[in-house]
Amino acid sequence: MRRLKNSLLILLVAAAALAQTASEKPSLDVRRVGARLQCQCGCKDSVATCSMLECDFSKPAKERIARMQAVGMSDQQIIDAFVRDYGPGVYLAPPNAFGWIVPYAAAFLGLGVIWLFIRKYRKPQLATEAGPMEIDDPELAKYKDQIEQDLSKLE
Repeated sequence: MRRLKNSLLILLVAAAALAQTASEKPSLDVRRVGARLQCQCGCKDSVATCSMLECDFSKPAKERIARMQAVGMSDQQIIDAFVRDYGPGVYLAPPNAFGWIVPYAAAFLGLGVIWLFIRKYRKPQLATEAGPMEIDDPELAKYKDQIEQDLSKLE
């Protein structure tokens, strides 16, 4: 008898867990529409990707989207209804060409700057390529002559 109660308890808990996850996991259609709506809980995510636990906007919005789709409303009609209820700030426009190009252009520009920096400072110019040193100061000429004499003594 005790074993039967334990089995029933485990079965009941498993059913509750499966029912809970099934209701929290939205369908692809709900996620497609939810990706075009910004969550109003304070995060910067869409309704489909809001990661707040027990979000007070995302979960009811997903349920509302599912009900609207069950009635037969199109994606645009659902989005228009949310914009009408919550204002234009709830709509997330799909990224345009500017949104796709800017990150790649910034990366390309950054790599170009790095390449120019390495090209300029990688190999210093040799002193022989710069030509002979001209000494204009007589004080330096005196020291240069002294250095030359000292070096000739070492050889």
